[in-house]
Amino acid sequence: MASPAVEPEEILRDLLARDGDLRLERYYGERAVFYNPGGGAPLGVIFASLKEGDGPNDRRARLSRPGVYRLAFGLPPSRFAALFGSVPTRPPKGAAVALPGHDLARLNELSPHPVYAWMGWVQILAPTAERYAGLRPLVDDSLARARARYVALRSARQGSG
Repeated sequence: MASPAVEPEEILRDLLARDGDLRLERYYGERAVFYNPGGGAPLGVIFASLKEGDGPNDRRARLSRPGVYRLAFGLPPSRFAALFGSVPTRPPKGAAVALPGHDLARLNELSPHPVYAWMGWVQILAPTAERYAGLRPLVDDSLARARARYVALRSARQGSG
């Protein structure tokens, strides 16, 4: 018998516990975790998200199935490429990324994100506890990426001001 999926709230608690500067926000129909030290930016930099239903431009993962949700997070381009080959091309606005050979509706399997793979984002649908635990190094990479992006954005804003 297959192991049950981790509850989304458990994943959110785990993500938020990684750093005191992480904040949970509702964002485009998802629950998103942003890195935002001291609330220094309107939202900060997105680190990860959980989505529990299909969106108008995002139906390939079939999130509207009972008990299915998506955990998504961004990876550095080199890490994404090591897992899936090169980062795909950005699709036209409102379109999904071309990802031949990937079953984007498969449960408990890491795959490129159907909309944001071009930005190095990945997804996993309804992961089991064992699978989620195995993703910790990738989630850590994602948090390091969000921290670095936050610092770069703050530096750019301070330099232009």
